[in-house]
Amino acid sequence: MTTAAKAQTLIDLYGAPEILRVVNVWDVVGARAVAALPETKAIATAGHGIAASFGYADGSTPRDVMIDMVGRIAASVGVPVTADLDDGYGDAGETTRLAIAAGVVGANVEDRLKPLAESIATVEAIVKAAEAEGVPFALNARTDAFVRGGGRPVEESVADAIQRGRAFLDAGATAVFVPGILDANSTRQLVEGIGERKVSVIGLPGALSAAAYEELGVARISYGPLPQRVALTALQELASDLYATGTIPEGLPALN
Repeated sequence: MTTAAKAQTLIDLYGAPEILRVVNVWDVVGARAVAALPETKAIATAGHGIAASFGYADGSTPRDVMIDMVGRIAASVGVPVTADLDDGYGDAGETTRLAIAAGVVGANVEDRLKPLAESIATVEAIVKAAEAEGVPFALNARTDAFVRGGGRPVEESVADAIQRGRAFLDAGATAVFVPGILDANSTRQLVEGIGERKVSVIGLPGALSAAAYEELGVARISYGPLPQRVALTALQELASDLYATGTIPEGLPALN
């Protein structure tokens, strides 16, 4: 498929009745492993995971390093790839152009609870850049209303997320990402306030299941840095076994 066709496919997946489940990856071999599964319809990159793999703190990966890696991932699989592009690196329009040139067809870009007008301008810059490239870029505009809420009442975070989410959609975003542990009541309010199949969530310990979020009208669920943590935990467990026995378990599946 062309880049534009992949982008449209991704947008259609956001709007489908079934919740879009994306497993976050941070390198090419992981992307290929996930893409080989028949259930995989799209892949999301993990900004935290890519940062960690290069030794950077989350949110501090240089743009050229991030674009290079997400481009390598996009080139390695046949399904649409949506990337975590942090806050747009100070020039969200140019970052979008670079991402599209690398084969990426969607992105999360976070507002970090900056003033609303500034955050709307970021969304508008991304949409304008994608239109100039002729690609229906699937922007999953992230609001940190919960994760940067500073312990304020949940009701205030819900209201803030709805206000920001509506503004982001009006500016051309495809969906609104609201990370945090969202219970059924908060999720229901977000979907009612932002729109059905317009809210994106993260699957965290203590959060609802993907099926439960789907029932509430959520568009997408991703898993952020957790797949990398699970993989690294498995690596540590294997290393401990090897120190003890020196033997690799039999029956390991082959990976291309």
